[in-house]
Amino acid sequence: MALSMYQASAPRFANMLKNLSAILDKAQAHVEAKKLDPAAFTTYRLFPDMFPLTRQVQVACDTAKGALARLAGVENPKHEDTERTFAELKARIAKTIDFISAIKPAQIDGSEDKEIVLKLGAREVKFTGMQYLLGQATPNFYFHVTTAYNILRHNGVELAKRDYIGNP
Repeated sequence: MALSMYQASAPRFANMLKNLSAILDKAQAHVEAKKLDPAAFTTYRLFPDMFPLTRQVQVACDTAKGALARLAGVENPKHEDTERTFAELKARIAKTIDFISAIKPAQIDGSEDKEIVLKLGAREVKFTGMQYLLGQATPNFYFHVTTAYNILRHNGVELAKRDYIGNP
């Protein structure tokens, strides 16, 4: 049985976003236990020229919902990028998961050869659906989820690979 475009996208994105939400729960608990400033914690980054935690979560959500919207040919929901707290980031993740859950396999399957045009900076890049999903959207999504994990781990949140991968 072949892996479908839907199977390679929606369930994977939703699963990792659920894991990211659970990671944010651990970060919140860490901040409370150590009596740290949660507002400062969400602005942490790995290096000065990298996005802070809040933006890493926002981009992960945007990548997942954008990929599915493009592949399904539906409107991509707009989020305002105003999140500053763990609760607000978790709410954004929940909205993204709700959108993902509303997409049906029939909307994505068969999109392997669909033309996807992205504006990357000043240039337009064209992909087939398969190239876009596997070569652009999925790696970008995992990059930002991983970076969010790394920011939290670097700042003392007790996380392990199981938190990232999730429980089967």
